Amino acid sequence: MNVEPPNLVTLEHEVEAMAFEKSDQGKTIRERMEQEERVMERVDAQGVKWKKVYFGGGEHFKNWLAQCRELGEVDVEEVNAAGYKCFEEAGEKLYRIWVKMEETVGDDLV
Repeated sequence: MNVEPPNLVTLEHEVEAMAFEKSDQGKTIRERMEQEERVMERVDAQGVKWKKVYFGGGEHFKNWLAQCRELGEVDVEEVNAAGYKCFEEAGEKLYRIWVKMEETVGDDLV
């Protein structure tokens, strides 16, 4: 049985993802981080499901990206770093790494 924690957000298509990003305006960094933690998957315009496996930047991002590429198809999304002082001060970009979810028999058993 696959039980999801409450209040998780699935971003449906690019328009909803852009609206989600705009909703960050005026929120405290704590609120933005809590919102980010609830984003676990998204569905693109073709109906393909993607699971978020990483949120961050810098050298950690590069390591995660290399490892995720070994697992399968990945998509990288740049996130607005405004309000994340460490990223703003360093001039670093902030990213989400998404891994394509494959439909397989028995997925709900894990």
